[in-house]
Amino acid sequence: MRRLILFITTISLLYACKEDKEKSFSVSGIVKNRKATMIYLEEMPVNAMQPSVVDSASINGAGKFSLQAKTGEEGIFNLRLDNDMYPFTSLINDADKVTIDVDFNNESKINFYTIKGSEASQAIKEYLSKSGEMIRDIYFMGRRLDSLQKAQSADSGIISLQSQRTEAVQRLKDYTSQAITAAKSPALAMFILRTYQGSANNPAFRIDALDNETVNEILTELVTKFPAHTGIASVKRSLDEEITKTGGLVGKTAPEIVLPDTEGKAVKLSSFRGKYVLVDFWASWCKPCRAENPNLVKAYNTFKNKNFTILGVSLDQRKDPWLKAIIDDNLNWTHISDLKLWSSEVVPLYQIESIPFNVLVDPDGKVIAQKLRGIGLHQKLESVLQ
Repeated sequence: MRRLILFITTISLLYACKEDKEKSFSVSGIVKNRKATMIYLEEMPVNAMQPSVVDSASINGAGKFSLQAKTGEEGIFNLRLDNDMYPFTSLINDADKVTIDVDFNNESKINFYTIKGSEASQAIKEYLSKSGEMIRDIYFMGRRLDSLQKAQSADSGIISLQSQRTEAVQRLKDYTSQAITAAKSPALAMFILRTYQGSANNPAFRIDALDNETVNEILTELVTKFPAHTGIASVKRSLDEEITKTGGLVGKTAPEIVLPDTEGKAVKLSSFRGKYVLVDFWASWCKPCRAENPNLVKAYNTFKNKNFTILGVSLDQRKDPWLKAIIDDNLNWTHISDLKLWSSEVVPLYQIESIPFNVLVDPDGKVIAQKLRGIGLHQKLESVLQ
């Protein structure tokens, strides 16, 4: 997962390719309530971590400025003031002329600037506004959860709040997916994808990053939707190469697992042949795992009578917390563990870098999906268990 997040943060962000035929793109506007003398227009090129300045201009006494650049296909451009480390906004060149009015007295609000002339740039603002509110809610729910756990509050309250937070994370993911699908601009779609993955890479938010398969599906759809956009095609090829290089379990026979269950009896993964099995790697001490457990319970209760079950494989070290978590979270399926934490034999066997992690195994013992979370798990199970 860490490699995927790094790859998407590096590549999906940076993709504005040049076409043979260049077009002109101008940005003008006014900056209020900020003592700045220079403004820079930056383009984010393919395969480069640093933006390149394509134009700069002085800001006059009234705060007015005008910038211009030669551009190719749609890409992302940043506006940055003076020696600021970060840009104050991002734009898309889906129009020849864009105007922006910025008031830094309202910098703490998303509406501290207005944009005219660019539908895609306005859509960036709208996505950042709504997703920002959702992320703030998720963050503060996480803070409350930490406080409840430190205070050793009742498990019922903790589990209820964990469930609410899991649902909030899923709403953010669904909103992001819908925004990408609805995007009329290829640059906008990629900006949204990069922004979400960047948020997921922030440990303070504890948000699920889109997994390997999901990102690949999104890029496949975008390549089909925007076939002339060479930047998206380039990102898709790079991700395909990364997936091939890092490997994965999908399409392969699931490695055999033989571990003791809660009563010490050896259980084999292969003994579940003939059923769809979600092999769930988790631990009682893993907060994201416990937050995801209500979703697993819902999936199990929905599909358990449709040739489906779950095999829980714990990376716990102590038996008592493991057994308590199984009971507290209502995980009514088979559980196994060698109680060796990250020294468990399953870690290298299944290439586990973080938990929660899972693989979906078909009745023939082959892995058909991995890293299924939230609504993605339910959608996958619905598609195979018809």
